[in-house]
Amino acid sequence: MPNVIESVSIKGFRSLAEMEITNLPRSTVLVGANASGKSNVMQFFEMMGWMLDMHRLRMYVARHGGADDHLFGGRKVTSSLEAQIAVRTGEGRADYRFELAYADDDQFVFSEEAYRFTEAGQPARASWERIDDSGYPEAKITDKTRGGGARPRVARALVGLFHRCLIYQFHDTSFESKMKVSWDATDSGRLRGDGANLASVVLLLEREDKLRLDLICHCIGLAVPQFDCFRIEKQYGKAMLRWKMKEVDETMRAHQTSDGMLRLLALATLLNLPPELLPDVLLLDNPDLGLHPAAITVVGSMIEIAAGHRQVVVATQSPLLVDNFKLDEIVVLEPGEDRTTVRRFKEAEYAHWLDEYSTGELWMKNLLGGRP
Repeated sequence: MPNVIESVSIKGFRSLAEMEITNLPRSTVLVGANASGKSNVMQFFEMMGWMLDMHRLRMYVARHGGADDHLFGGRKVTSSLEAQIAVRTGEGRADYRFELAYADDDQFVFSEEAYRFTEAGQPARASWERIDDSGYPEAKITDKTRGGGARPRVARALVGLFHRCLIYQFHDTSFESKMKVSWDATDSGRLRGDGANLASVVLLLEREDKLRLDLICHCIGLAVPQFDCFRIEKQYGKAMLRWKMKEVDETMRAHQTSDGMLRLLALATLLNLPPELLPDVLLLDNPDLGLHPAAITVVGSMIEIAAGHRQVVVATQSPLLVDNFKLDEIVVLEPGEDRTTVRRFKEAEYAHWLDEYSTGELWMKNLLGGRP
């Protein structure tokens, strides 16, 4: 099994004044009202990918509005962003903390980085070790991933976990959607966050993993019974998305496909990809958007299966999707006047409710909070 996020603490990031989530399961669903901070938790994990895997924190911050927009209430209210994350590995637990201070060019500089690695089975946590430097623009923990000692082991755990980590959000199904145009047929190493290279990835599976492609088509057919199979059009090194209905010879182009259907094609493909084509942490932002209720149930089942080999974090407001998760997998974000409160639950405490209601119904009745 790959490494997993065990806990995360965030202070001063966007709308998150201070929050902590501990004991993250392999599948975690974030629910809450609009502006409760769900998307900001997802953005934080994506920022970690840019910072630790790609070593491009400055580019991430610049592309998302600058450092001032990343600080709770802006720099006049919050002068720095602090975070701590724990990663569980087969060898033990890697802990990493950092503080980012605001700099004059609307960027961040590191004012602190510290780490520790605790061997599995040790009765007490190892001591923190600090990187004795400050004022630098990119993380230094990842400079050394080889060799022995705590720092290389923490670096390997972090880089491995956040490798290719990005938010999957297939919301853009407009006329200009990248899923509706031809794409480089060789761009199939991973599915892009917006699904732009969906046709190229399907073409790869058609060539190298036909059984998996058949499984994807079967899953789509559970939600859309008339769906038969993909028919990717390839010309001049470009791949164009097409699909076919049962008992109909004509194929459908992406621009002839409904918004919900197009998103379902992308989700079913993503959630059934071989592990080597997936990041260790899958971030799904509102995957239920525009889907038929039957399709939401199918997507929920696919998420549950994907969590068997990858950690999955989902942000949603769909009770039907919440129904696919156990109560201890649900994290409710409750917006307050000045901060977001995190609520977790134990099934034993709600056993009498679960005898009559599903988890999604409990949330809709506001028994879990989150102002549904």
